[in-house]
Amino acid sequence: MIYLHQIDPIIFSLGPVKLHWYGLMYLLAFLTAWWLGRSRAMQGRLPGVDANAFSDLMFYAMLGVVLGGRIGYVLFYGFDGFLQNPLSIFKVWEGGMSFHGGLLGVMAAALWWSRKHRLHYFDTMDFVAPLVPAGLGFGRIGNFIGAELWGKYTQAGWGVIFPTDPRLRALTPSQLQAEYAAGALDQFARHPSQLYQALLEGLVMFVVLWTVSRKPRPRYTVSGLFALMYGVFRFIVEFVRVPDEQLEYLAFGWLTMGQVLSMPLILLGLYLLWLSRRAPTLYPVTPAPAAGKETA
Repeated sequence: MIYLHQIDPIIFSLGPVKLHWYGLMYLLAFLTAWWLGRSRAMQGRLPGVDANAFSDLMFYAMLGVVLGGRIGYVLFYGFDGFLQNPLSIFKVWEGGMSFHGGLLGVMAAALWWSRKHRLHYFDTMDFVAPLVPAGLGFGRIGNFIGAELWGKYTQAGWGVIFPTDPRLRALTPSQLQAEYAAGALDQFARHPSQLYQALLEGLVMFVVLWTVSRKPRPRYTVSGLFALMYGVFRFIVEFVRVPDEQLEYLAFGWLTMGQVLSMPLILLGLYLLWLSRRAPTLYPVTPAPAAGKETA
């Protein structure tokens, strides 16, 4: 069934203040990661880390997502514009966040935090990895609601017609509705690549990583699975996703920047899984009760 996208990206407005669905998705992503991670911390999945230390980790990770995501987008996808106007890096309201940049930001934050708490870096990364997919899923749903990052045209029966399509922007909402009802817009149906990514990078990765990490695993295992699965899923979906307008295809008439950035993740994932074969296994250690409290 072909669907006409008619979702308003703005939830509500109060004068100049507007609440966007995409912003809400970011909030849900952070809250979900905090809730899931706190549960794991209380189970002793990262020995020696109490609620305060975990809160610090989440704070630094959130900064890494936002700063790394924005800087990564500018460097990977909008560097020419940055050279022309370096201040554009601060224009976050214009959109533009890179997952790969956000990942590098989280990795840097986790490295700093791990050294501060004298923990092995990949014990921290194995702890954090299962918390990320839910946020990825929320983010892609936000992309879909915002009618951005859509896929290529498709004749499949589940295509979506996006009003933001350059060939449809001149039509008014009433004209779009009338032509959609007449079937005149079926040729403009696109792959809902945002939902493909929400399913693969969000739901599938969460189920796999959360299930695997419920039992103690050798170091590097969970991080390796995360890197491998994200790299593979992103590489595949890029075949039906429209490349970034400012970059187009980089080579061969099909290679995108998203695929280029995902290939190192695939290799890293395979390498980490190889390392995990002889790595030690970290077992949970229940955090000691806070001072002044007694256990039954």
